[in-house]
Amino acid sequence: MAEDWNLDTGEAVYRSRDPVNNLRIQVALQRVTPVSALLHGEHQGEGDRGDLELRSLHANSANRDLRPGDDKEEIVISWQEKLFSQFEYELYKNDAVCHSPLDRQYHQDVLALERSGGRKNRRIFTYTDHDRYTNLEEHCQSVTSSHNESPTFLAERMANVRRRRQDKRQLDGVTMRNRLVTWKPSDEFIKNNHIINTPVQTMYIMADLAPSGNHGCKENEHVLCTIRVDGNGVITLKPDVTGLKGPYRLEVEGHKRELWKYTLQHVSESVHQEEQERERNIYNDLYNRHKEYLNNLVGSEFEMAPVGTLRLFINGEIVSAQKYDYDNLYIHFFMELPKYWSSPGFQELSGVTHSCKTKTHKRENIAYFCHPFSFEVFLSEEVASEDIPQWPVLYFEVLSLDFWQRYRVEGYGSVVLPDRPGMHTVTAHTWRPVELGTISELRRFFIGGSPELEDMSYTRIPGTFQGNRLSRFGFRTETTGEVTFRFNCIHQSRSFLDNSSLRKRMQSVLDRLGGTSQQSSIHNVLDAFQRARRRMQQARESLPQDILNTSQASLQQSQA
Repeated sequence: MAEDWNLDTGEAVYRSRDPVNNLRIQVALQRVTPVSALLHGEHQGEGDRGDLELRSLHANSANRDLRPGDDKEEIVISWQEKLFSQFEYELYKNDAVCHSPLDRQYHQDVLALERSGGRKNRRIFTYTDHDRYTNLEEHCQSVTSSHNESPTFLAERMANVRRRRQDKRQLDGVTMRNRLVTWKPSDEFIKNNHIINTPVQTMYIMADLAPSGNHGCKENEHVLCTIRVDGNGVITLKPDVTGLKGPYRLEVEGHKRELWKYTLQHVSESVHQEEQERERNIYNDLYNRHKEYLNNLVGSEFEMAPVGTLRLFINGEIVSAQKYDYDNLYIHFFMELPKYWSSPGFQELSGVTHSCKTKTHKRENIAYFCHPFSFEVFLSEEVASEDIPQWPVLYFEVLSLDFWQRYRVEGYGSVVLPDRPGMHTVTAHTWRPVELGTISELRRFFIGGSPELEDMSYTRIPGTFQGNRLSRFGFRTETTGEVTFRFNCIHQSRSFLDNSSLRKRMQSVLDRLGGTSQQSSIHNVLDAFQRARRRMQQARESLPQDILNTSQASLQQSQA
């Protein structure tokens, strides 16, 4: 009878959300040929062993003295179920060899088996995750067909992961480690101890294929199946369950060469419909409780802005700075609040970034900060009808720090915060003050330092300025680089939800704010109109009274 062998002994990966303790694997092991049949097949042809005609063992079973269960065994194994081999059974009978808590537990289990009539399994046994066993053959398999292939460093280290328990020493029944802290680790130590190892549980289904009556030798142990389960519910079987495929072939080398076959079947009990429904209800109840817990953390009421105010949230980011002369840049910034604006007392309206080295990108030196900041400010709706409220301004200065801790001002700039909600990306150009002559630049290059502004808001019209004219005549500057900002703006107000009259009121305030690009032009137009009006009034006051009366009479006639 020719056997249809299953030659696919690779790994199979499954994912299950059920508890792994419910896993059951049925293992059936059977001796297929006697020694004479295997040797006879080799004389017929060494190269065609896969198609070897194999005789049944039962025809020659009368000529051999075999104990019951030596030729065929079938057993169902649960996850992490410990089945002792003959070697372990005889070892743990002796209390003198039991040192660790696991050894003493196995000693009690063996004594319990002795009282119940001995172990039920004959050839099939298991190694659980707690046992000190490593299958070195699976770590030494070749990946390519080259005869000169050597295992990689990762493969060698992973082969020793499960044997780390053997590196511990026993001291009065307590497991101790040597050198908990390594103060001067070597390069080899760092290389060997920085391996990402996902914690898994492993179980080996083994078989003792020794000749009859010679059980208990470690060299006759063979791995039938390796089962690994990680914390994500991924189950790896090597080899896979046979199912409808043929059995696996296992040939034993030695002075008595024999051929065995074995099958693996998944026999876990299926969940009944009632249990599935109960489990679904439990999960739904768990999700609902978690949802209620999250709702309690958030609260039932959404936090609203105070009455009569517009709340502005600014979640910003200083993205990058480029086109500057020196490296190791950092930025100091603060926000100025104009009239009718306010902020919480605990909030700081200034900040400083970390220092950042530049990198070359398209022939430009760019420093990527990615420094986040956030502000929360309020605008009062009680704005006079003739006033145009200004939008907050973000002032900043770019500085550099060299190896000798010398800092230089690289540029000043300002950004008007966007007046519309949403995400906005703004690039602001900067400048710095300069002095006449080369001495200032030489001092800046060799000893650091440069002319600085006493008030950073001088880049625009300072909020504290009360005069009529702000002259910058004779003030020399030089254009430097540019800084990129990213703003995420949120507007919140009760007027957006209240009745139409309040919405119209708020809309009028927002309309008077206008766009960011239009505020300065509107301001300039109104200032020019006020100046022209004052000049007209002064001109009329300087005219003689008779000429003024004549002009008024002519004006009345033209209107009539």
